[in-house]
Amino acid sequence: MRISPLLTDLYELTMLAGYLEEGMADKQAVFDLYFRTNPFEGGYAIFAGLAPALDCLEQLRFTEEEIGYLASLHLFKPRFLEYLRTFRFCGTVVAPLEGSVVFANEPLLTVSGTLTEVQLVETVLLNSINFQTLVATKAARICSAAGDGEVIEFGLRRAQGPDGGLSASRAACIGGAKGTSNVLAGMDFGLPVRGTHAHSWVQSFPDELTAFRAYADAFPDSSVLLVDTYDTLTSGLPNAITVARELHARGHNLRGIRLDSGDLAYLSREARRMLDAAGFPEVRILASNELDEWVIESIRNEGGRVDIYGVGTKLATASGPGGVALGGVYKLVAIDGQPKMKRTSDLAKATLPGAKRVLRAVGPEGSYLQDLVCLEDDAVTGGTTVYDPTNPLRHTTLPPCRLVDLRQVVMERGQRLLAEEPIETMAERCRRDLALLPQGCRRFVNPHRYKVSISPQLKALRCRLIEAMNAGRRQA
Repeated sequence: MRISPLLTDLYELTMLAGYLEEGMADKQAVFDLYFRTNPFEGGYAIFAGLAPALDCLEQLRFTEEEIGYLASLHLFKPRFLEYLRTFRFCGTVVAPLEGSVVFANEPLLTVSGTLTEVQLVETVLLNSINFQTLVATKAARICSAAGDGEVIEFGLRRAQGPDGGLSASRAACIGGAKGTSNVLAGMDFGLPVRGTHAHSWVQSFPDELTAFRAYADAFPDSSVLLVDTYDTLTSGLPNAITVARELHARGHNLRGIRLDSGDLAYLSREARRMLDAAGFPEVRILASNELDEWVIESIRNEGGRVDIYGVGTKLATASGPGGVALGGVYKLVAIDGQPKMKRTSDLAKATLPGAKRVLRAVGPEGSYLQDLVCLEDDAVTGGTTVYDPTNPLRHTTLPPCRLVDLRQVVMERGQRLLAEEPIETMAERCRRDLALLPQGCRRFVNPHRYKVSISPQLKALRCRLIEAMNAGRRQA
């Protein structure tokens, strides 16, 4: 699907026009995209949104209609509008693969090319990466809470519009969800589609048993019956068991029942007891109704017997403490080969200058120990002293380890280098990466802080630039 280059903030275009006027359009520039705080007050994030972002970069073109609209704003000179007619993204993108576990204060994307091309794509890259990384992270947390239970994404009707609904379904499955209720996402991304029926189905028939029988007749091998329209234990479950017996007599099986209200831990225990006693241990129990990782954890802690969790609003909107938005930023780090940094009174918001690598320290058993941001030509090994990027007085020593690049070149000269991966591959990467994290990083309350450090050379470069800025300010 084509995304218009006008899906951007106005200042991207005014800056482009200004660079063109100043003769700066073809200067070579490097930007880093990263976030400063792990979402949900958690210990990690799951990287997602890269493939749609790269699709947008490959297809970036201004149509005559779009140029005509810009002309109607009476902001831009004819020379700039003519420049846009042949505008293409021909830059390079370095990034992790989707499904990778990532952390605050390390570059996710590094985008290099002419100043105008790498400036223009800021908004669309942040739009794709911020939202999908946030939802994938939420999904990973929910799936962790679910243990052996499956998680299905049910959030389309509460998502932020059609585009948000599609992106949420995709990202949720990267984070570990096993399917979605979103049929268009199923077609577009090859996701399993799952669903039951609404309370209105039951209410449309003279009684609950008639409604269940009708649904089972229509879908004899895939029926999941919603059992709480009237009363879960005295009406819904007994009627579902009656239909299960009738299906079995005809050579079919009831797939499951759904609980959508009430005390889900208690009701799922009772439902399991009743289904087992009736001879249907294979009938699965699906729970829904404003679920998130905290609710699911409490259901399991209270002995709930839920097999499948249908998670809607709080997954598709990524709501919860530390949620709402990822807060990713896109900052200039080099221009014409010269490192650049943003200095601020809050060191946590100061940028890391220069073109960089992100290395992951891997222990002898394959576990992840910490990440290291370094300059491209740095030579670092186990035993190197490394520094906290937000507090230079805090430092540690790299233990004996193997250092591997977290990222790779995924686009060069505006062309993708890798075929788009199946979402199942990304989801497996997410599962594997989380298993290699220290256990404390995965807990929901006061998670262990996974270290992201900077190399001595990068620290020294930042200090030199700060001193140069201080000197220039004193002279002024």
